[in-house]
Formats: sequence, structure tokens, C-alpha cells
Amino acid sequence: RVPAEWLITLPEAFTPMEAMALGTAGYTAMLAVDELERAGVAQGAEVVVTGAAGGVGSVALVLLRGAGFRPVAVTGRESLADYLRELGAVEVLPRATLSEPTKGPLASARWPGAVDTGGGAGLANLLKTMAYEGTVAACGLAGGVEVATTVMPFILRGVRLVGVESVYQPLHRREAIWQRLAELMPSERLAEMSRVVPMDEVPAVAEELLAGRVRGRTVVDVKG
Repeated sequence: RVPAEWLITLPEAFTPMEAMALGTAGYTAMLAVDELERAGVAQGAEVVVTGAAGGVGSVALVLLRGAGFRPVAVTGRESLADYLRELGAVEVLPRATLSEPTKGPLASARWPGAVDTGGGAGLANLLKTMAYEGTVAACGLAGGVEVATTVMPFILRGVRLVGVESVYQPLHRREAIWQRLAELMPSERLAEMSRVVPMDEVPAVAEELLAGRVRGRTVVDVKG
């Protein structure tokens, strides 16, 4: 049992299995894309996605492409480049592009929008490379919780850093976000990027996850 206000009606487009394949990660990715749209990032613009092979990042690639953006994937697993392009990435960049320290408060401006799942040094470097009035939707901390930056991206380029919070959104927005997921996430694409494992495989999958070897979404069959 859970309190009724925690729940929303399952969109008709999704089966319970598909809803779980999207899960919190898919919902968070849609919130991030929605924040970029709210901020006025233009359709057709490049949007960089960090941690692109992970749960949030991989769904974000699909959603961004479906919403008319040109997603650029940043990943530490360059062997997955073809997979990321299949999800919608127009370009795949190595993690070192953003993770290596850079000198100076600003770097060459490129990105009108960004979905950042990493935080830490990668987010600090990302802020330096945002285009004028670019927006970063920050939703993760895989690269660290501390961000060492300056105010320069904000006061010289008007960069906006938007936090993406997925737990306490009001009911009307949760419903709207899930309806948008139904519009932008093709069921066949979700199936391609998801797998189902039985309960007894969870410890092994957890080890894979911690080792950075899991891609896309994993659903646990609690009856299996």
C-alpha cells in the first residue's frame, strides 16, 4: 500500500512492464528535456548529454531526438558509440572531453542545451562551454557532488543551471510528463534498450552496474 497522492494513472500507451522500464530514470530524463524546452532551447539545437549510456542518459537521447533536438552523447564507454547513435545521438564524444580539467573560467562556447547526469568536474567544465544563454538541466551526481566553478558563465554568457528534482513534483506535472513520455518514447525503441532479469540475478547485475557495464534499462521480475 502507498498513499494515493503518490500515484498517477498509467498512460494507455504503456504496459506496466514498459512503465517500469522507463522508471525513475526515464521520468527524470523527460523532466530534464521539459526544462530545456521551458528555457527556450530551440528545436534543431545541439544538446549534449553526459553519461549517455546510462539509464537517464540513454532515454534522454531518444526523447531529445523525438522532440526535435540534435543530441550529442558523452560517454566513458566509446565501444557503445554505435548503440548511442541508434538511440538518436548525432555525435559521440569521449568522457575526457568534459572530465579533464581546463584552465580559465570560460572555454569555447558550443552547447545551447545540456542534460548532465554527472555533476562534479564534468559539470564545471560543461558550464564553461555553454553557448550564450544556454541551459544545463542537472539531474545526477555520478561524477561527484561538488562543483568548482566561477560566476563567469552566468554573468558573461547568461548561462542557466536548472536543477531537475523528480520526487516532489506536483500531480499535474507528473501526469503531463508521463503523457509526454508516451508521445516521445517509441515502444520498440524502449524494448531494444531494456532487459528483464529475475530476482536471483540482482546481485550480479548490481556488480555490473557498479563496474559501469550496464547500459540502458534493467527491469527486475520480482516473481522470477
